[in-house]
Amino acid sequence: MRIVIQRVSRAKVTVNGQVTGQIDRGILVLLGVTHDDDPADADWLASKLIQLRIFNDSEGKMNLSLADVGGDVLVVSQFTLHASTKKGNRPSYTAAAPPTLANELYEYFVKKVEELQGKKVETGVFGAMMEVELVNDGPVTILMDSKNRE
Repeated sequence: MRIVIQRVSRAKVTVNGQVTGQIDRGILVLLGVTHDDDPADADWLASKLIQLRIFNDSEGKMNLSLADVGGDVLVVSQFTLHASTKKGNRPSYTAAAPPTLANELYEYFVKKVEELQGKKVETGVFGAMMEVELVNDGPVTILMDSKNRE
């Protein structure tokens, strides 16, 4: 399971002209699932996400977590995070999990983050064509992969 974390001052997702998820200060998460992911991958990423100290303290150092700043989370499914560009110029998405598994783990991840954070997580619509707007604060963008736990 891969996530791209972006610290944002605001972000929103729109599907067919309707806002489906919107946050102010917090984290936008783009989430991609692969074939061999399971709930343990989601658990590890959710825990790391909530504890990640990427918000500035009073001295301007990234020393505060999402909980410390009362930030919100917006999670958007994105199968293209598992694209392979090894051959040719058209990406291959064969590493992305089938929709049933991907949606199951996407929903599990959202619920896990809600449980750990103690508040509602905003979302996009799984499998839909979405427009994502964000103001990246910093910019701060971090890639995490549950199969490469660095």
